[in-house]
Amino acid sequence: MGVEATLLTNSNSGEAPLILGLQAAALVDHVARVDWSLLDQLPGERGGSIPVAIEELEHILREVKTHVISSPDESLPMKTMAGGSVANTIRGLSAGFGISCGIIGACGDDEQGQLFVSNMSSHAVNLERLRMKKGPTAQCVCLVDTSGNRTMRPCLSSAVKLHPKEDDLTRADFKGCKWLLLRYGIINIEVIQAAIQVAKQEGLLVSLDLASFEMVRNYKSPLLQLLESGNIDLCFANEDEATELLRGCNGDQDADPEAALEFLGKHCQWAVVTLGSNGCIAKHGKEIVRVPAIGTANAVDATGAGDLFAGGFLYGLVKGLSLEECCKVGSCSGGTVIRSLGGEVPPENWQWMYKQMQIKGLPRPDIQQ
Repeated sequence: MGVEATLLTNSNSGEAPLILGLQAAALVDHVARVDWSLLDQLPGERGGSIPVAIEELEHILREVKTHVISSPDESLPMKTMAGGSVANTIRGLSAGFGISCGIIGACGDDEQGQLFVSNMSSHAVNLERLRMKKGPTAQCVCLVDTSGNRTMRPCLSSAVKLHPKEDDLTRADFKGCKWLLLRYGIINIEVIQAAIQVAKQEGLLVSLDLASFEMVRNYKSPLLQLLESGNIDLCFANEDEATELLRGCNGDQDADPEAALEFLGKHCQWAVVTLGSNGCIAKHGKEIVRVPAIGTANAVDATGAGDLFAGGFLYGLVKGLSLEECCKVGSCSGGTVIRSLGGEVPPENWQWMYKQMQIKGLPRPDIQQ
C-alpha cells in the first residue's frame, strides 16, 4: 500500500517550469552561528555533513541556545527556512534571476512542511509536483563557525520522501521542462535513477551536484555509474568533493581539482569545480576557464554558496552566455548568499549582485527587485 499523498497547487498552474529541481524529501534548515566548543562536541569531521536521528538533532538544537553567537547584523540568533541544496538553487533562480522553476518531491503534513511550502511559494516556485504526505518533514541543523564555515547535521531517516514506485514519476511531471536539477544522495538513489530515466525520455538536460565529500567517499561506486552513464550533462563539485572523487582511483591518493575537472569533463558536457575563495574552474568541450571568487571578503556564512553559484551558472546557460560568463554570474550569485546567515538571499543582497553583474558587463536579469 502506498502512502496517501496530496498534490499541491499554486499560481503557476498550467505552465511547465523551465528548470525542475528534484528534492525527494523537503527539508527545513535551522541555521545558527556558534562557538568552537559546540563543534568540538560533535562526532565527525568539522565542515562536513553527517545524518543524525531526530533525538540527536533535537539535542543539538537545545545546545545551540547556550553556544550561539549573536550578531548586530542578524535580528534572530537562529534562522529557520526552507533548505536543501536543490531548494536553495531553485529559490535563488526564481527570486533573484526570474527563471521559471519548480520542485518535485514530498513534504510532511507538519509545521515544518507548512514552513517549506510557504517559503518556496513566497518566491514564486512552482509546487504543483510537490506531494504532501502524512509524517514529518526532514530537518537539518547548520552550524556556522566564526570563520563562516558550516557543519551540517541533517535528520532524514524518518522524514517523508518521494518513492518512485508509490508516486510513479511520470513523463507528465517533466514534460515541457528543459533542465532537471539533482543532488547526489545514496538515500534517494532509486528516485534519482528513476527521475533521470524519465527526464531523458522527455529530452531534459540533467545537472548533478556531488553533495559532500563524505557522500562521495562512502558511496563512490554508484556515483561513478551515474557519471559514466552519459546522462549527466552538467556536474558541480567543490574542491573537497572533486579530489575525493578521484582519490584511490588508479592508485591516485592526491588528486587535484584540475585532474577531477578533466575526469568530469570526459563524462559531462559541462563540468565545474568551485574552489571557495579561489573562485572556480570549468570545462566545456576543450575549453577550460578559471574565474576568481567575488565578495569573499565579506563572507558571513558559506551555507548555500555552492547552491547559489549553481543557480547563477545555470542562468548563464539558459541565457546562452559563454562558459566564462556563466562562471562569472555563478561567482556573483555565490558571493551574494555568503553575505548573510543561511541559504536564502535577502533583497538587499540581490541588489548587490545586480550591481556586480553590471560592473562586469554581464546581462542582468529582467527581474529587478
